[in-house]
Amino acid sequence: MSCVFCAIVQGESEAFVVLDEPAVMAFLDVRPVFKGHVLLVPREHHVTLPDLPADQRDGFLEAAQRLCSAVVALGAQGSFVAMNNTVSQSVPHLHLHVVPRTKGDGLRGFFWPRTRYGDGEAEEHAAGLRAVLGQADSDL
Repeated sequence: MSCVFCAIVQGESEAFVVLDEPAVMAFLDVRPVFKGHVLLVPREHHVTLPDLPADQRDGFLEAAQRLCSAVVALGAQGSFVAMNNTVSQSVPHLHLHVVPRTKGDGLRGFFWPRTRYGDGEAEEHAAGLRAVLGQADSDL
């Protein structure tokens, strides 16, 4: 299997690396939303967040926190953090986007249309998710 992010991690493809650690690597996105847009990947090949082993989650999220702080230290007012799992995932290797944001930068919310819940739909969706997650209504 050929994975462009695995090739970057293994040094077989070039990238503008900003973080290089034993479990994770971060590099500039070649097609950034804004300059300074970073991709964080686990060094091991995992396709989606649910595939990431439990012992790697904390380190991955901690690295994401540091990247968010880094873009602010370089002048952004904040950041947009996003991750796709399968759908709209341009590279099938887990990656988290950290996009520098400033007020008035032109980015408007999410990149897809927004919708509203009809009568009773929100509770129906919430109840379904609680059931899958094992959360009884009495737990809330």
